[in-house]
Amino acid sequence: MQADTGRAAQRRLPLKRVAFVLAGLAVLAFGVIQLVPYGRAHANPPVRAEPAWDSPRTRELAVRACFACHSNETTWPWYSNIAPISWFVQSHVNEGRDELNYSEWDLAHGEADESAGNGDRRRDAARLLHALAAEQLGQPVGQREGRAGHGPARDFWR
Repeated sequence: MQADTGRAAQRRLPLKRVAFVLAGLAVLAFGVIQLVPYGRAHANPPVRAEPAWDSPRTRELAVRACFACHSNETTWPWYSNIAPISWFVQSHVNEGRDELNYSEWDLAHGEADESAGNGDRRRDAARLLHALAAEQLGQPVGQREGRAGHGPARDFWR
């Protein structure tokens, strides 16, 4: 019986050693990927032009909901400096800015300009923001500022 216990202990020792080596390799790999330069140079280019917001509230909603990825006013969270999370965050912001950038409203962007026949992404974004602003203000969509049925929010979901 004691011989069986001794053999089991001998088998566990290599497993512990393998687990220790694997954990060490994982820590080493994590340290090495921190040397990859992508994802930590968080540049916020200057703001060129913003949309003509219909109200300060609409802009406030856009800032809260969209500006993190869709503007040149990104506030980078602390974890955006740690690889591999930084790679994902940088890629996501780059794609968001390419598709729709509220800070470069005067320039052409991504699919919005490539697919005029399929709808304009800027128009759709504006419609969504108007609808959100109306909802936040407790007003029916399309009935903002006494203009019943007028404006882009009235038919957002059509």
